[in-house]
Amino acid sequence: MSSEKEKVYTPVAPIPIFQEDPRATISDAEQAMYDTVLEHFSADSYVLPNVDENGGLTPAEKFWLSRECLLRYLRATKWKVQPAITRLEVTLKWRREYGLYDTVNAAHVEPEAVTGKEILFGYDVKGKPAFYMIPSRQNTEEPTRQIQFAVWMLERGVDLMEPGVETLALLINFADKAKNPSMSTARTVLNILQEHYPERLGLALIINVPFFVKAFFKLIMPFVDPVTREKVKFNPEIIKDGLFAKDMVMSEWWGGDRDFEYVHEKYWKELVGMCEERTRRWRTRWEELGAKVGISEWGYKQVAGVDEKELAADQAGSEKQLVSDPVIVAAALHVEEEKKVEDTSSTPNAVDDSTAAVDEPSKSTFNAVAAVSSVVASTTVIGGSLGGAPGHIDPSHATAVGGDAHHDADGDAGGGDAEGAAADGGADGGE
Repeated sequence: MSSEKEKVYTPVAPIPIFQEDPRATISDAEQAMYDTVLEHFSADSYVLPNVDENGGLTPAEKFWLSRECLLRYLRATKWKVQPAITRLEVTLKWRREYGLYDTVNAAHVEPEAVTGKEILFGYDVKGKPAFYMIPSRQNTEEPTRQIQFAVWMLERGVDLMEPGVETLALLINFADKAKNPSMSTARTVLNILQEHYPERLGLALIINVPFFVKAFFKLIMPFVDPVTREKVKFNPEIIKDGLFAKDMVMSEWWGGDRDFEYVHEKYWKELVGMCEERTRRWRTRWEELGAKVGISEWGYKQVAGVDEKELAADQAGSEKQLVSDPVIVAAALHVEEEKKVEDTSSTPNAVDDSTAAVDEPSKSTFNAVAAVSSVVASTTVIGGSLGGAPGHIDPSHATAVGGDAHHDADGDAGGGDAEGAAADGGADGGE
């Protein structure tokens, strides 16, 4: 019998990890703030500000404004209501203008995809989609569409998230020489990711790190908060370290069991079809649940084994306990451990939400990777911050990397504030 592994050319379908919503329980204070944000966007008279025409929310925008989405923005703004609302409105306007619902589609970005420089393949042990980046496969010169492709792929990564999963695992391979995008292109991407994709990164795994990049990180890592340091790993053994199962990892460079080869004609059609089918099914379920702002992703993603009454109870915000499943319990313990790390390093920040500056960075797990993007002028454009820093951070400044950051992109809010939120870890759920 031949010992050769069978070639794989297509993405792997997601596998459910959680059997109960890991973020079902939040504190009373957090619930009150969430309700305020929800009420703001749910009003029949609501009109998106600074929009010339058609200011009302479209069905696609209401679908995007899920319960989990509102909570992500609240965590990213340290549970301050008005900054969260403002950031959500800025992102809603940006998503319209950027063309995420129409012009930035599969056909438009496909020329960027033909070499396989960015690939979604497999999932880590906690269900996070693995987003591979291979800068040496850069094949185009146009920065605008390069950026659009990176954003489009990130959106597809979101499509591949099963119930209870809200973050990505980014795997960057610096092997071979790469033609890096300009500094301005890298910074444009960083601004997009920091402003419009808060709480979306769980891991950044980087291999074959160039000497100058490694030296730079050695310099800045002492200034990065402990939670962030834990999520950025250089030359990891991702299987031995328990981050990935072997059957979810490419064999080339990463040591997995999957002999994956990128053949565009085979991969692309399958990825697009898989994501379209998943979102079609979710939209149908979302419409059945009321087609409104604030519907839980846990509800519309049709969790296996949950009946209609349980879904309705979940939508009403009932509290649920994690079942005794080893994977779920492990994820919960992981979250609690991170929460303890954050709580010991956080200082309550008494800032009234009516006057809090929206452009004050709420630093994220990926500010460290933002720094490396500036040094190497990106990792195929997207190797920047998937965290929650509003405003335009200049990642060439060490202070934008380190500091007292207590918000990581895996959805963990650090410390409390004058509003009393996040004090009891209610929303610091699973991944």
